[in-house]
Amino acid sequence: MNRRELLSLISLVPLARRAWAAQDAFATDSTEAVFERLMSYAVNHHWVSLPIGELMGKIGMELRGTPYVAGTLEKDGPEACRIDLTGLDCVTFFEDVMCIARILKKGSKAYTDLVNEITFTRYRDGKLDGYLSRLHYTAEWISNNVSKGVVRDVTSDMGGVPLKINVSFMSKNPKFYPSLVNNPDLVNEIAFIERLINNTPRIYIPKASIAKAEPMMQTGDIIAVATLKAGLDYAHTGMIYRDEHGEARLLHASTVQQKVVLDKRVSEYVGSVASHTGITVVRPLSVG
Repeated sequence: MNRRELLSLISLVPLARRAWAAQDAFATDSTEAVFERLMSYAVNHHWVSLPIGELMGKIGMELRGTPYVAGTLEKDGPEACRIDLTGLDCVTFFEDVMCIARILKKGSKAYTDLVNEITFTRYRDGKLDGYLSRLHYTAEWISNNVSKGVVRDVTSDMGGVPLKINVSFMSKNPKFYPSLVNNPDLVNEIAFIERLINNTPRIYIPKASIAKAEPMMQTGDIIAVATLKAGLDYAHTGMIYRDEHGEARLLHASTVQQKVVLDKRVSEYVGSVASHTGITVVRPLSVG
């Protein structure tokens, strides 16, 4: 059996049933192999005809068990559109899932199409132009991708209220970012970007109001969890997945469980952490 035949056979088995444990034969798969399997599985199961949010839910559920790996985008060397489907953090999880769904809806199946799509959503105005062009803060990712027609901020439709943010974590903690350590002149420019972010109006649903808003949430909605932590806008991100009981649960790369999981209801999840203050909700827009 050659590699293509093997991959075709593997694609018929749900990825969610193949845990990414160390003893699993697929634990050392490359990102391209994971991508190829996802593409095959989506096509074989006719997911492409689904609304984009439902498609994101299917893809996200197939990635359950993928290890949580932080810092995959913060590497030495020139800025590049880095993708790692074998280890995800909370941002790369929803970003990769959304972009895979977007290229499927566009009729694309090549890995280079995924790279182009993630470049478009990850970088300011869709252009990769060095480290500063990346949308480092979730607040700016949201506003820039609203402007690009990728998502719609539906927080106000769910009773959202103004959110005051004061981001400064990157400029005050450059030691955590290799590009800032190696290029200290960038710190002042990051601080300038932070000031621009702080001057843009934001909306969120306060923690106490999330349960009331849950009936309006849809599978595939992207959730950004606002925080009290100094210098940050949002502490975590994930997606809504409506389970068989209709509950709006959080599908995310969990730092606690150290893998992608389908967690409790989003209101319960946010309510369980004292520093979480509420959520912003953005909805993926149709493609094509």
